[in-house]
Amino acid sequence: MKQISQITSVPTVRRADQPARRQFLKGSIVLTGMLASGSILATLAPSRSWALEAQHLDKTQANALLLMAKRLYPNKDMPDAIYALLVKDMDAACADATTKQLVLDGIAKLNAATQGAWATASEAKQVAALKAMESEPFFQKVRGQCILSLYDNQLAYAHFGYEGEVWSKGGYLGRGFNDLTWLPDPPESASPSVKS
Repeated sequence: MKQISQITSVPTVRRADQPARRQFLKGSIVLTGMLASGSILATLAPSRSWALEAQHLDKTQANALLLMAKRLYPNKDMPDAIYALLVKDMDAACADATTKQLVLDGIAKLNAATQGAWATASEAKQVAALKAMESEPFFQKVRGQCILSLYDNQLAYAHFGYEGEVWSKGGYLGRGFNDLTWLPDPPESASPSVKS
């Protein structure tokens, strides 16, 4: 075994998560958008514009997934920046060749079901295409990732008015349930008074 003093040079190893600039420029696409200036998300974000760089999907594929998320989980006035989180996570999952093929085949089926025009098909045709695929692994993969990507993040919490976890802020007893602005007020009979 060599001692440290015997090592004359240390080979430089490029980390796998730092692709060469040329590969990055060649293989990445960017989805962009704007947050509405009056939205609560605009106050959380560093700027009103957003961009998502994809390494494993092209722009058409990324847009297809974004649209799929919007059809699976339609939320009134939810900005595309939140839906783009699904694309980001699916793009990362596509680093695995099997997952990437699953996604590419699934998007191809969506296009085939809408006569080659998934992105421009009517909402009714898009929903019908998705319903026909409900039991397929592609649909299940995207649907499952949607739940995590769309609803387990601070941007979604802000959109819905949910404060997020409170354990780090002292728990629910310290914050109470009386400050829920994201749910309708329950009837008085459902909330008996608490004795101190």
